[in-house]
Amino acid sequence: MSAIITGEAVVLELRPASFAARSLATAIDVAATVIVGIGLLLLFSALPLVLDGAATRAITLVVVVTLLVIVPITVETLTRGKSLGKLAMGLRIVRDDGGAIRFRHAMIRALLAVLEIYMTLGSVACLVSLFNEKSKRLGDMLAGTYAIRDRVAKVVPLQVSVHPQLVQWAALVDIGRLPDTLARRISMYLRQGNSMAPASRHALGIELANEASAFVAPLPAPGTPPDIFLAALISERREREYSRMTATAQRAAEIRGQLQRHGVKGS
Repeated sequence: MSAIITGEAVVLELRPASFAARSLATAIDVAATVIVGIGLLLLFSALPLVLDGAATRAITLVVVVTLLVIVPITVETLTRGKSLGKLAMGLRIVRDDGGAIRFRHAMIRALLAVLEIYMTLGSVACLVSLFNEKSKRLGDMLAGTYAIRDRVAKVVPLQVSVHPQLVQWAALVDIGRLPDTLARRISMYLRQGNSMAPASRHALGIELANEASAFVAPLPAPGTPPDIFLAALISERREREYSRMTATAQRAAEIRGQLQRHGVKGS
């Protein structure tokens, strides 16, 4: 997972495309390019035109440059990082900061692709991508881009609630010091715990409950099962975060309204 922090201090988590997915997408693009190129050359050769050798070479050069450079640049620029192969594999090219690519990025990628994909039969691109954390090829390194998984499986929200025996405790507990990393680990445990072996699930639940206890005051009643404690902890934390964000949004709306009213009066 690739974490990106925007200028508004918002953390974006983008999943880089795997080497296999990128290779298959590139293979689809190359196959489509070759098929179209052969078709165009056959079409020109079938036309009832009398062309000398120089004209034939010129037409061939125009077709090659158009298919290998102009078309990829145009397609990636207009689609913000897509191509036929990437569309089929659910991938997209983005900048290193997570933003959409532009003409400059597409041009660098297309020009380098002629060398590392077509002239070397993809060997250079494969070697470079294999030893790069984000499966970047040379064009991506120079352009400051990489491929992400644009089409991912839908994540079902975690369904947790406070057990009736912990309702009063949840209303009074202080959980403000609970680290975000620990909260994510607990959420993953609650989401995926049913797929674990019972003994492993119980041991991990106890471990997480003991770790979370250092950031919770007061603790629930002795003998509370770890699953019930952790579910109540995450549920209450989520409710408080939602209330805080809702209050912040309402306050911002009120301030905007006041500024707009003052602006209208001032004018």
